[in-house]
Amino acid sequence: MKNFNYHPYHLVDYSPWPLTSAIGVLTLVTGMMKWFHNFNMNLLILGYIITILTMIQWWRDICREGTYQGKHTILVIKGLRWGMILFIVSEIFFFVSFFWAFFHSSLSPNIEVGAMWPPMGIFPFNPFQIPLLNTIILISSGVTVTWTHHALMETNHTQMMQSLFLTIMLGIYFTILQTYEYLEAPFSIADGIYGSTFFMATGFHGLHVIIGTIFLIVCFTRQLNKHFSNKHHFGFEAAAWYWHFVDVVWLFLYISIYWWGN
Repeated sequence: MKNFNYHPYHLVDYSPWPLTSAIGVLTLVTGMMKWFHNFNMNLLILGYIITILTMIQWWRDICREGTYQGKHTILVIKGLRWGMILFIVSEIFFFVSFFWAFFHSSLSPNIEVGAMWPPMGIFPFNPFQIPLLNTIILISSGVTVTWTHHALMETNHTQMMQSLFLTIMLGIYFTILQTYEYLEAPFSIADGIYGSTFFMATGFHGLHVIIGTIFLIVCFTRQLNKHFSNKHHFGFEAAAWYWHFVDVVWLFLYISIYWWGN
């Protein structure tokens, strides 16, 4: 007689995607080093292709497991919630390291940077131009993503799609403005401690905005296929948590680096 194990947990099937994602990320980082030193992007592009194809297929499998196969039970979703919470906590400490470096250098500037902050020869951005506009954009996107969640809870799918589309557009607009800001920057990442802390902190935040926008685009596509209900929508909920985290980090960046640090 065959032994069946009835339990509420999801024991994942064998999958090639962890291996291919590891290969993709290794190729990506190696290609980035090659680009920095030899100005050759071939390996970098290959790494991007492997990583993106893996993401598409791995996420496809997870969507199938949670939506069509019913493997995301209440206990599984509870585990996913805690996983997302711990992931965001780890991201908070990731950004704490950048703020630590910034405040360590700015609160007590040494003689090498002219004993002043911003350092001598650095012309920082006006905090009331593009940075303020980007702040308004991200705060507005926080409102629209909350509107999306409330519309989903009330099973108002039309409003959910409209507000989620607005959030995605605001995220893309933020990225475009930050790209323009970088292209017009009067200093670079090579300009001492100010340049390195500024571009590392704002650059990684920009990367997180791009990741969050992709997360929301995936949710938009899933909702087009009617994957979410008012009882079963953790995929969107995780994206909303992540987006709010990105908003809060930007507020700290704006206040400390753009405004106070100026």
